[in-house]
Amino acid sequence: MNSLASLFLWRIITLVLPLVSLSQTSEYDYPGWNPNFPGGDTFYNKPPQCVEIPDDLRLCHNVGYDKMLLPNLLEHETMAEVKQQAGSWVPLVHKNCHPNTQVFLCALFAPVCLERPIYPCRWLCENVRDGCTPIMEAFGFPWPEMLTCEKFPQDDVCISAPNTTDASKPTGHSPVCPPCDHEMKMDAILEHICASEFVIKSKIKEVKREGTDRKVILQKKKKLIKMGTLKKKDMKKLTLNLKNGADCPCAQLENLGNTYLIMGRKVDKQHLITGIHKWDKSSKEFKKTMKKLKSHKCPAFENVF
Repeated sequence: MNSLASLFLWRIITLVLPLVSLSQTSEYDYPGWNPNFPGGDTFYNKPPQCVEIPDDLRLCHNVGYDKMLLPNLLEHETMAEVKQQAGSWVPLVHKNCHPNTQVFLCALFAPVCLERPIYPCRWLCENVRDGCTPIMEAFGFPWPEMLTCEKFPQDDVCISAPNTTDASKPTGHSPVCPPCDHEMKMDAILEHICASEFVIKSKIKEVKREGTDRKVILQKKKKLIKMGTLKKKDMKKLTLNLKNGADCPCAQLENLGNTYLIMGRKVDKQHLITGIHKWDKSSKEFKKTMKKLKSHKCPAFENVF
């Protein structure tokens, strides 16, 4: 191993030992250019800095290290840009579609401070993509172009992940319809609300199967908690779709007597359900969440999908 690789290894041992795999490397300076990554030959307008990962960068605030490079590896030059883009991914991490989703995303959004940029390994991208795509599709999201796995290195120094055993391989599906997976804590529910375009309190009138989806028809009486992309005319005859939800279990849709907190977003001409929780006044966690929501300020972020 040459002296440069030895230096990298020492830094990696002290910072992120479980996350990085090493192989033969070539030298280039930061902000350096990565011939394997589009845009890598574009120099940043700002010199790289090592900065604290802020608490409100929820995607990566507990990733295992405290400081990150800015600009990051997605060419976000300010922390505001990082927060705007990263916020869209927080609900996906909560869905546990792959055990290394956060490792992969934070390697790009909040890269660890080293002498040179270290990109995720291609196989790590492929594993996360294959595990998370079915869940993303349930929310109407494609795997984004900016994360095309062929862009990432195979035989250079790259970010790997711990526990690369059969147990950590993606299953390719969720046993419960992803929007119906409701065992979430207050912070997770608030983040999910913030990431959704609209939020409604309502009872459900009827559920119908429509191809591979389920169509959810709401009662006339409903309360709009977050308007987002909805318009008043949409509310009169609002029907929601549980995408790819015809066959997966969703306990909420089996009991139409309850009131629900329903989150969603508009994709093309459909209003998709992205989350549905029982409006449970007997739950201390739910009551705490609804109380917190009154004063909670959602971060501004742009959808990256």
